[in-house]
Amino acid sequence: MTNPPSKKAPRSGPMADRIFGWVAKGAALFTLGMLIAILVSLTINAWPAIDKYGFSFLTSTTWDPVKEEFGGLVMIYGTLMTSFIALLIAVPVSFGIALFLTELAPAWLKRPLGTAIELLAAIPSIVYGMWGLLVFSPILATYVQQPLQGMFKGVPFMGAFFSGPPVGIGILSAGIILAIMIIPFIAAVMRDVFEVTPPLLKESAYGLGATTWEVVSTVVLPYTKTGVIGGIMLGLGRAIGETMAVTFVIGNFNQLDSLSLFQAANSITSALANEFAEAGAGLHQASLMYLGLVLFFITFVVLALSKLLLSQLKKNEGAKT
Repeated sequence: MTNPPSKKAPRSGPMADRIFGWVAKGAALFTLGMLIAILVSLTINAWPAIDKYGFSFLTSTTWDPVKEEFGGLVMIYGTLMTSFIALLIAVPVSFGIALFLTELAPAWLKRPLGTAIELLAAIPSIVYGMWGLLVFSPILATYVQQPLQGMFKGVPFMGAFFSGPPVGIGILSAGIILAIMIIPFIAAVMRDVFEVTPPLLKESAYGLGATTWEVVSTVVLPYTKTGVIGGIMLGLGRAIGETMAVTFVIGNFNQLDSLSLFQAANSITSALANEFAEAGAGLHQASLMYLGLVLFFITFVVLALSKLLLSQLKKNEGAKT
């Protein structure tokens, strides 16, 4: 006896496909609309400062709410410098973590170690800030800043980067705290993209006698470069937009006396957090909104540069083939 044919689930009709397309397009347009609305809102609220200062706001170091004289260079410098230090530390550490978890770690260690690293991302930023101020800053001042000052004292050019009082707060401290915060994000993305590399490619390289580093540099990284750069950009965006942790350890000092890494400074996000609630309507509030607009464009430029880098890498691949 033959079994009766099984009933198939009815297929969705053309109308369901159209509705799905409309919903997907609506979500994309809604996101774009929100982005444009934020940009327009920031521009409108910052217009008094834009009208008065123009682009000179970006090059002025004066920030005096009493005299209503404002310039954003100190905050812009603090934001860029702390983010650069964070990436300088976090990228190689994250790469080492991802490499160890995917290529070198024993099976029994991969899952618990990976979970422990990801748990760092769940720690609130204010906890990082409090730990940085109360625990990390004294250690940094005693065991890092003072030895660095003694090592580079009197050295031309380099000595200026390590001048100033070694009190444990400032640009270097904020950059290190940011690095600790973004390592879980970059490491997690790198680990995931390393794991999607086809095992056949890696086994073929190992079979030809390649070392672990040669497999990673010639097989894994070229195959996953888009994901790796995406993870780095994710970490950079996290570092640029971080507020509370930076506010605790950067010093919140609105002057730029030197280029020392030990100097107390300020960032755009910490300036907004500290002053926006107390800023009266007028030029002070407009200048803070101008800072927010600058931060918006910094993020946009970083993302645009990452896209250009990826497109250039693809062009180079095409030229080689």
